[in-house]
Amino acid sequence: MKIKPHINILLLFAFSIYNFGHANSIPNPPKKGVTASLTKTHSLADNAPVLTATGNQVYCPLTNVNIVTSISISDPDTVETLIDAIYIQISSGYVIGKDKLSLNTTTTPHPKVIADWNQNEGKLTLKGTGAPMSYADFENAIRDVQFNNSSTTPNGTRNFSISIGQANYLPRNGHYYEYVPFTGISWTSARDAAEIRTYYGLKGYLATLTAADEAQLAGEQAPGAGWIGGSDAETEGVWKWVTGPEAGTVFWNGLSNGSTPNFAFWNNNEPNQAGVENYAHITKPGVGIPGSWNDLQVAGNPSGDYQSKGYIVEYGAPGDPALQLSAFTTLTIASISSTTPASRCDPGTVTLQATATSGTINWYNELTDGNHIGTGSSLTIPFLSTNTTYYAETTTTNCASGRVAIEAKINIIPTIINTNSPATNCGPGLFTLTATTSSVGTVNWYSQVGGSAIGSGLSYITTHISANTTYYAEATNNGCTNSIKVPVDIRVYPLPVVINETVKKCSSSTITLDAAIPNISYLWSTNETTQTIDVSTTGIYTVDVTSQAPESCTNRKTITVSEDNKPEIKNVAVNEATVAIELVKSEDYFEFSIDGINYQNSNVFNNAPSGLQSAYVRDINKCSTDNEPFIVIIVPKFFTPNNDSFNDIWEVKGLAEYPLGEVTLFDRYGKLITRLNHSNRSWDGTVNKNPLPASDYWYILKLDPNSPELKGHFSLKR
Repeated sequence: MKIKPHINILLLFAFSIYNFGHANSIPNPPKKGVTASLTKTHSLADNAPVLTATGNQVYCPLTNVNIVTSISISDPDTVETLIDAIYIQISSGYVIGKDKLSLNTTTTPHPKVIADWNQNEGKLTLKGTGAPMSYADFENAIRDVQFNNSSTTPNGTRNFSISIGQANYLPRNGHYYEYVPFTGISWTSARDAAEIRTYYGLKGYLATLTAADEAQLAGEQAPGAGWIGGSDAETEGVWKWVTGPEAGTVFWNGLSNGSTPNFAFWNNNEPNQAGVENYAHITKPGVGIPGSWNDLQVAGNPSGDYQSKGYIVEYGAPGDPALQLSAFTTLTIASISSTTPASRCDPGTVTLQATATSGTINWYNELTDGNHIGTGSSLTIPFLSTNTTYYAETTTTNCASGRVAIEAKINIIPTIINTNSPATNCGPGLFTLTATTSSVGTVNWYSQVGGSAIGSGLSYITTHISANTTYYAEATNNGCTNSIKVPVDIRVYPLPVVINETVKKCSSSTITLDAAIPNISYLWSTNETTQTIDVSTTGIYTVDVTSQAPESCTNRKTITVSEDNKPEIKNVAVNEATVAIELVKSEDYFEFSIDGINYQNSNVFNNAPSGLQSAYVRDINKCSTDNEPFIVIIVPKFFTPNNDSFNDIWEVKGLAEYPLGEVTLFDRYGKLITRLNHSNRSWDGTVNKNPLPASDYWYILKLDPNSPELKGHFSLKR
């Protein structure tokens, strides 16, 4: 084996720096004031190896398939050289826990090679057992690397990148992604460190993940969490890529319920902008969605799940040299990738469709075995009367995929066979409409013959309806209908008209209560069933009145029976000819009289005649009465003793009713003139037969010794 000495030295120097294929391994980011030249290593673009591979194949379930059919590793400057390791990455489509790469040593042993499978990263590392190995040894090993999926029904496509460098390679865009562990590094330091890293002449930058396959390869399949090049430090809530070729591209607006004009892969409820969290970081494994993003402060947290653990460097930009450090191949899993079931109304012809990732599609009538009934992307059944499941599989040269069920549905067109028409209700309200169909299916409801359906189901509750109307029922089965709308009449029956009453009865008497609607059915709260009932006690009585069939509508009348209070006279106040009857408790339904014949609502009487009389009070129903005697005393204002038979004497009318009554008369100077009493009730204007002059005279009236004095004056006119 010949190795160019200067090439050998250069390669050994390069890989001692790259540590099994890493780019510039910088233990710490550059500090302020330190130039980049102090931390950069030599570029290897001039003598980078070249990898080429073929092997785009079809994978059959539960098999082991070599990922390449040919592989070549060469160097522009030498015939043969040595390298430390080869890295084979499932770069897209990786299903953790099911996909696996392994080195097959059954047919050809590879004693010099150690194969290390990292399930979390989806990466297989091949390296020598002791010293670096030749290209040829690695080529032989790569030819025996196999892919396997443990599922019986795998799907999709797997892309494999085969690289000399340890950075993950994404064939779609030709970029490399390297995770650099550095616990506690800040975002700004990570950005600066990423920008001075190179990978075989490719300039690095803090990763910008603009598509799902990038996010999976650089995040979910990375060996740890780290900073990426997104930030909203410039404008709060507007997240941009601020590194690499995508600098300035907005990928998110707002908080966790925001929107994205481009690809974004935030963790649950992120970004939440807690504190000053302006920088994007791939979430720690085990926290939320694998490989998703979180917003952190520039230095992250001092410890815990949100402490910065490192950063992701992306290599690849317009103008970078075109390298062939990596080769890639593809396995397409033979599977039915999509199906189109068929359905129709009533029996007839149906056509099923399917597409496959590769191979020829065959159709069967059973999941296993059964009859082969067709080939191609579609299957037409000339006549089908019941729901039937068919099965499609794709067949390649080496294998057949699992069969996929595709249903052909026959929806029998139903009819309405019964409704609850007419739907009735006593008075306005909600109506429940029902209908049954001839077979499977349900019912669409309409408020008119045309227009859109207002509801569906075997029953429907209307809105408030106050007048007779008609709704319509249409039978349907998965969109299949005969377009016949069956009317369902709605009838609003009137309720019997009742008027609640309050009636009064006399104490210890009965009263007749009347439902007041003839020729219907009655049910009183006393369980009586006649139109009228007699009751002797006060209280609230109800009667349910029900109209005749077919309406049979019931309404309830309430009659309140009460008794009036008994009237009770407290006092009869007499002021000359004005009399006021005062009660212990007044009520609106009491009426008054002072002759026992003529009654009035007012308790005050004017111009009452003099003498002994009685005051009367009763309730308007004449259930009870009370009376009290009283006397009206009328004192004349003047008298004219001229013997003309008019006002010739001064007399207090009614004094005769008071045996102990006394009236004392005085002149204007207070001189006693005479006394009047029960037996001497009048004065003729003389003293000792001598006429007194015309003047004002005074009196003091007492009806008995215990009654108060009543004082006044009158005139004697001549």
